[in-house]
Amino acid sequence: MKTNSVRSRERSNKLFDSAKKVIPGGVNSPVRAFKSVGGTPIFIDKAKGAYIYDADGNRYVDYIASWGPMIIGHAHDAVLADLTATAQKGTSFGIPTEMETKIASLVTEMAPNVDQIRFVNSGTEACMSAVRLARGFTGREKLIKFSGCYHGHADPFLIEAGSGAVTFGTPNSPGVTKGTAKDTLLARYNNLDNVEQIFKANSDEIAAVIIEPVAGNMGCIPPAKGFLEGLRNLCNDYGALLIFDEVMTGFRLALGGAQECLGINADIVTYGKVIGGGLPVGAFGARKEIMSCLAPEGPVYQAGTLSGNPLAMTSGFSTLSILKGDSDIYSRLNGKTEYLAKNMAAELNEKGVPYRINQLGSMLSLHFCDEDVVDFETAALGNNQLFKSYFHFMLEHGIYLPPSAFESYFLNDALSYNDLDDTSHVFREFLKSI
Repeated sequence: MKTNSVRSRERSNKLFDSAKKVIPGGVNSPVRAFKSVGGTPIFIDKAKGAYIYDADGNRYVDYIASWGPMIIGHAHDAVLADLTATAQKGTSFGIPTEMETKIASLVTEMAPNVDQIRFVNSGTEACMSAVRLARGFTGREKLIKFSGCYHGHADPFLIEAGSGAVTFGTPNSPGVTKGTAKDTLLARYNNLDNVEQIFKANSDEIAAVIIEPVAGNMGCIPPAKGFLEGLRNLCNDYGALLIFDEVMTGFRLALGGAQECLGINADIVTYGKVIGGGLPVGAFGARKEIMSCLAPEGPVYQAGTLSGNPLAMTSGFSTLSILKGDSDIYSRLNGKTEYLAKNMAAELNEKGVPYRINQLGSMLSLHFCDEDVVDFETAALGNNQLFKSYFHFMLEHGIYLPPSAFESYFLNDALSYNDLDDTSHVFREFLKSI
């Protein structure tokens, strides 16, 4: 059976009008507002497995999985049972619980090069804390980040490129000070020569390089061959720490995340999304020598009232335990993603539409362009008008995609091959319409 067209979104439209009166832009995270694609966002009422249902009762095949966390599908029965049992004991204490140690032990068992881990409440908080830890450990202040990589909305990360390859960045959001910006150096993703130039110009000042080992906020962009290895070597040569932002890739590409999948060890790793199983959780981990610098053991301060919240820890532990106990889950996810990508490519080739599909594991993105998409600059060359039409056609036919050409799809294990075939059918109809 093919996916049905969406009939009405009247209630979603009314809910959005109400939300705009009391919430800036009507949303609590900007991408949800559909500014990149136009139109009015849908409001979700419930979800189960591979599907989300809006306030008007329309069903959608979900390809964002809450931007990654719902890797085993929405409202998984085992996770819900564990959450219910925990909630009945209490929802927050601000005091240690055994579950914090249990999930920490599980993560350090699965993640390469991580001896200890500290839990926080978001990916932004994890990345912010990782940078502070790197600066405290090295005694240096400067940070290299990459254009197009997103590490949350903390001040050091909201920086755009300066006028040259080795200049300081400048703030790209009001409220970020020039003093903060001067310590953030911008590099181009997948351009090792550019990074080396920056190291040479700031040889004894760089505390860390922070990078999404597989970028997910300019579409899905895998690292070029030798790029991460080169970063590892440069950090070793110049005494800087390598931070992998695995908020997206952690426990999604493999049990050990991008470190395991790509065979590169970072010094500090940040986590989010899957590690909370859909509840607000972030974390950062490293070898003991580095983590010992954190308070209360060391001088680098970091704290959080709700860090290690029992519900969040239970959801994360339950989800990670399911992943660890299913030896085939990653091959299934990879196979489904490759199947969808192959189907889309066949339809695009037949239609003669310029495109690039980037895919690694269960992350995927489609770019309507002629050039290989390897960094933010090439991602920006895509036909955004065509993407808008694509997004809305799929949405009207019950397929929910990321509402931006600069975001990755995240597939979940609950997706069936029938879902993928239905998606391919709708995609074929879209191409016929252009």
